Amino acid sequence: MKKLDGGLLRSGSIVSGMTFLSRILGFIRDQVFAVTLGAGSLTDAFLVAFKIPNFLRRLFAEGAFAQSFVPVFSEYKEARSKDALHALAAHVSGTLGLIVLLLSIAGSVFAPALIALFAPGFESDSERAVTATALLRITFPYLFFISLVAYCGSVLNTFQKFAVPAFTPVLLNICLIISALWGVQFFQIPVTALAWGVFAAGLSQLLFQLPSMYRLGLLKMPRWGWNNSGVQKILKLMLPAILGSSVSQINLLLDTVIASFLVAGSLSWLYFADRLVEFPLGVFAIAIATVMLPRLSSAHASEKNAEFDRTMNWGFRMAVLLAMPATLGLLLLAGPLVATLFGYGEFDPTDTRMSAWALQAYALALPGMVMVKIFAPGFFARQNTRTPVRIGIIAMISNMGYNILFVGALVMASLPVAHVGLALATAVSAHQNALMLYHRLKKDNIYSLQANEIITLKRATLATLAMALVLLVLTPPLDNWLSMQAIERASRLAGIIAVAVIAYCITLLAAGFRPSDCNV
Repeated sequence: MKKLDGGLLRSGSIVSGMTFLSRILGFIRDQVFAVTLGAGSLTDAFLVAFKIPNFLRRLFAEGAFAQSFVPVFSEYKEARSKDALHALAAHVSGTLGLIVLLLSIAGSVFAPALIALFAPGFESDSERAVTATALLRITFPYLFFISLVAYCGSVLNTFQKFAVPAFTPVLLNICLIISALWGVQFFQIPVTALAWGVFAAGLSQLLFQLPSMYRLGLLKMPRWGWNNSGVQKILKLMLPAILGSSVSQINLLLDTVIASFLVAGSLSWLYFADRLVEFPLGVFAIAIATVMLPRLSSAHASEKNAEFDRTMNWGFRMAVLLAMPATLGLLLLAGPLVATLFGYGEFDPTDTRMSAWALQAYALALPGMVMVKIFAPGFFARQNTRTPVRIGIIAMISNMGYNILFVGALVMASLPVAHVGLALATAVSAHQNALMLYHRLKKDNIYSLQANEIITLKRATLATLAMALVLLVLTPPLDNWLSMQAIERASRLAGIIAVAVIAYCITLLAAGFRPSDCNV
């Protein structure tokens, strides 16, 4: 079989490395939040105020827009003139910019209604609701800035310039860390500083990407272009993709609505657990999908079917090799991870346990989330957004049912862990989404697993079982971790993870895997 060049692996490594840096700073950010703010009502208020524009960002910018824009922009790059490409860039930036600007203004004006909609458990005159409304008016303009950041990043990725877009999220964490450590002293309500940190992060991320756009010659004066044929094509793809590419985000938002009715702290427990799941999802899955989409789009536009298949196969193999050990690690090390990263100051042992239980449930969702990221580009690159939408809607409706079933069962059983039911529902719906996407890819003769991919899956399963044995033997109970000092927790956890990774790699090699398999 013809070997894929090293471009995908090299590009994936760049994105993964930059994303890793961002996630590490994200953990430092969350540690600062946990220690200084804890898991109380004001923290819940900020998380809702940040989650609403962040949800829309993932829905419109990183999700539907990016996965609709890149295939069309790649088509123009491959088959149209430079003038046509530049005109498309100007019209897209102008149209997108004006739409999200108006949406940001509307979001700030109607902030009370949005808080009531997305967090109905916050009583309208309560401290949580009043604070969340004030914070949302500060954070909502983030949507405008970050949507243009997504546009710039998509252009750069199409030209195989992955480093700058991958590094950009680091600025969000830097701004929030500075706000939490230094800015809180200037506000009567400390979390207000975090809202202004979100605003500053959006602006700084956009300014950071503009020089790279200028060097490509694509920093064009924005122009309104609703009737432009390229813009219309993107919009046609984008409307159904809004749900299809962001089902997991919609599921998480539904979790927020239900969690707002649960005991205070539930939103925070889910947030810190979700942050740990987002680490491998961002470092590996999103990085792989990011470099896959431009390659798949170019291969489809050029009718290079063999390259399309090889790219899909590469993405699946990389996802399996990384997602399986990551899932097991989060599942078996949930308590030690939460205790080591967040279990200090205002984040007490009860918060640690509650977040750890949520993390174990979220860990079960990781394989499904990863495979959605791998399979969805197979449709988007072919400018087919309708199929993922239909599947996404089914998964989303199913998730609502799972939420009611699992949370209701835990509440009726009088168990103080009702929030865990939300994470379990997300896990089930994520796997349902992934399986349905793969079934349709196979049915439409777009992609199906080959012998090499099945072999990789078997090898990874064997290696993951060996890793599980190591973790079960070496990991002490959570109470032991809570009695340790921070340095001892970190060193002990690092040692266990190192031994587990070594066991995984040795078993993988013994099963016949070779590093060169990543390039086939």
